Amino acid sequence: MSHRSSRQLRVSGLARVEGEGALNVSVRDGKVEHAELRIYEPPRFFEAFLRGRAITEPPDITARICGICPVAYQMSACRAIEDACGVSVDGQIAALRRLLYCGEWISSHALHIYLLHAPDFLGYPDAMTLAKDHRETVERGLALKKAGNTIMTVVGGRAIHPVNVRLGGFYRAPVPGELAPLAEQLRRALDQAIETVRWVSGFEFPDLRLDHEFLALREPDQYAIDAGVPHTSGVASWPLNEFSEHVVEEQVPHSTALHARLDGHPFLVGPLARYSLNSGTLSPVARQAAEAAGLGPVCRNPFQGIIVRAVEIVYAVEEALRLIDSYDTPERSYVDVEARPGAGHGATEAPRGTLYHRYEIDQGLVTSATIVPPTAQNQAAIEEDLVTLINANLHLDDSALTALCEQAIRNYDPCISCAAHFLDLTVDRR
Repeated sequence: MSHRSSRQLRVSGLARVEGEGALNVSVRDGKVEHAELRIYEPPRFFEAFLRGRAITEPPDITARICGICPVAYQMSACRAIEDACGVSVDGQIAALRRLLYCGEWISSHALHIYLLHAPDFLGYPDAMTLAKDHRETVERGLALKKAGNTIMTVVGGRAIHPVNVRLGGFYRAPVPGELAPLAEQLRRALDQAIETVRWVSGFEFPDLRLDHEFLALREPDQYAIDAGVPHTSGVASWPLNEFSEHVVEEQVPHSTALHARLDGHPFLVGPLARYSLNSGTLSPVARQAAEAAGLGPVCRNPFQGIIVRAVEIVYAVEEALRLIDSYDTPERSYVDVEARPGAGHGATEAPRGTLYHRYEIDQGLVTSATIVPPTAQNQAAIEEDLVTLINANLHLDDSALTALCEQAIRNYDPCISCAAHFLDLTVDRR
């Protein structure tokens, strides 16, 4: 069958994703005509029911969009509304925000690497089976995730949908003594993170180089996490308030999920984009870990994204330790945000990529909301990458090709549930 020139691959359902989806691949005359990653996202109406809400509400409401990356939604919402109101947050409050974001990166990346993606490379069907043979390895991943969760609990009030975040800062700022136990845990986590880079760098990676444009935030003197200016691998940059002029979402016939294009072309956000555009601002320890893992200053193999995520854990742990070491409790835990009419823009680097928010406000209420998540920005590029990958591997039988497609989709971690073993493949031969 694998040598026939025409066939249809139909994945009837992608289980354990946010929404419903399928993968359809059409092969004609020995070449892939198209690969459609069809995502059926149920309407969630977040942008609609944000209209008419007080400007204080979006940070808490948008956090419910994702249980894995709530901090990203909170921080992007805060930045957008504060921008509209002409407020700038700096000093120790900004440092606390960055510390909270480090916690989310550590937790999300550790979960993806150890429980969702590593089994692909090691030939296991799931993390539970992996743990039976490699208990200590999985326990290392859980310890890393716990370190991230602890940061979010101490700074944000709880690990899932933190409750301590508000416009202008936090309802309460911790005292240094509350962060001291975190530092002890993070020093152990740093060794675990470095070992994680060493571990994943030994995996066998399929040969795939992507040529898509990268988009990520950039800051001049630190690795962009919770702030920055949009940059691309084509050396273009623009003010955040021009984001919607360059990144345009569109509906496609085969999916209810919007596809975004950068100046008319598919592009990628996420770890590969961040690393490739910002590797020069990594901390010394993270840079050394990347070099030891064989990464150059740019990484264009999506299968090696698991290494980049591991390097970002090293950076986030080291950055969290730096922030804790230099922390002093601010006199006030927030700055006042007085409502005024206008529009505001905010973007941060969620673990999966750049997350953009735009709000229009009037009389203290949200009149319009736009949220562009990483998954929408990546979907068109994912489909193109699947075409390239399948064309190069049409010699594989259905089972092997299905497994490779699963792994390729998980490279991008489009949402936490996507990274399960989900493809139920049927093949129509012609």
